[in-house]
Amino acid sequence: MPWGLKRYYGTGSLHFITWSCYRRKPLLGHPARRDLVLAVLELMRVRYRFAVIGYVVMPEHVHLLISEPLIGDPSKIIQAVKLSVSRRLAIAGEFSGRFWQSRFYDFNLWGQQKEVEKLKYMHRNPVVRGLVASPEDWRWSSYRSYAYGEPGLVRINDWTWWEEKIRRSAG
Repeated sequence: MPWGLKRYYGTGSLHFITWSCYRRKPLLGHPARRDLVLAVLELMRVRYRFAVIGYVVMPEHVHLLISEPLIGDPSKIIQAVKLSVSRRLAIAGEFSGRFWQSRFYDFNLWGQQKEVEKLKYMHRNPVVRGLVASPEDWRWSSYRSYAYGEPGLVRINDWTWWEEKIRRSAG
């Protein structure tokens, strides 16, 4: 955790989370590995019951914009995603050793303006890095879900678990 940055859980705010591959190596440089990260993220979204507002998987890091989970906290989610991806790659014989940096960056978003800012940042990241000419050309982000309503490997803005919780508490 960067010096001076405090994590706030239980506030109901959104979390902009970033984590990196070990020593910022492009270990997610292969499309199948980026697909694996998204498939695991979707499994954890369902398991821990949180909404994914946006994401981008880059060759050496991942950005997420998520709600607080109904089960656990954002640290648990990141730990579960990182561990599951690492284990699956190890079992398949595709990787051994350290895959991820130990820590992650978590920034609470307190307003809609910051939410839009972070979504734009994520979606523009592959263009700024010169990986594609346009955000819609990068398959491993939530951009196409917003721009064209296309379903991706991860469901975007699915709040059904939250709606169920409200219905149950109402009676």
